[in-house]
Amino acid sequence: MAGTESGKEPGASRQPSQAQLPPGDAARLIMRRALKASLATLEASSGHPYASLVTIATDVDGTPLLLISTLALHTRNLNSDARASLLFDGTDAAGDPLAGGRVTVIGRAVKTERASARERFLGRHQTARGYADFPDFAFYELQPERAHFIGGFGRIVDLAPGDFLINTDDSAGLISAHADIVSHMNDDHAAALALYATELAGAPGGPWRMTGIDPEGFDIVCDGTTCRLPFTIRVTTPDEARQELVRLAALARDQKSKR
Repeated sequence: MAGTESGKEPGASRQPSQAQLPPGDAARLIMRRALKASLATLEASSGHPYASLVTIATDVDGTPLLLISTLALHTRNLNSDARASLLFDGTDAAGDPLAGGRVTVIGRAVKTERASARERFLGRHQTARGYADFPDFAFYELQPERAHFIGGFGRIVDLAPGDFLINTDDSAGLISAHADIVSHMNDDHAAALALYATELAGAPGGPWRMTGIDPEGFDIVCDGTTCRLPFTIRVTTPDEARQELVRLAALARDQKSKR
């Protein structure tokens, strides 16, 4: 897991490596880390593909989430034809972007009023709180039908939804407590979040915030940088989440003390 790899100096990145993961897990990791993606819709007037830049989040199971306005061309396109795709770019600052990971998720974009969609999107994009309730804005989810993952040259895999989404049927307790866990960590445990980032993810210091938690791990963000911290066990209840968060904080403190 992140934070337990050997042979690395304290503070070095311990984020999961896409190259070390199965294609479905690598695709999900790229999606979890993303703050933005390229949205492709079909232009209502001509049928031509239309690509636009959108901010993005993922629901607890990994379903992509959007907050878009009816004033935008891509929303008008979706209201005419819900078919769409999202390109998530995980190549970062690679010298040769084509050697890096990316995933295109294909499906249908539809409105959603799920509380978790709102919580997770606004948790990730704080500035969106200023316009999320405007009458022309609505939350959408891209209901995946398939995905196309490229993990660099020669690593190209078509994925079914079950390959890159996680089953949350056993996680009702965690999901119902999601908002409370996130707000508690941000309000009362800012120091622990900073330790997760600097000691376990190799990220710089700063005002890190938790944006979401799910059975596999949690996400934090600071000044346009995201980190994904995985759990060592599957977490389905608030108590299991607390135990894992406490364990990771202790691991981070121990690692810092050895520097």
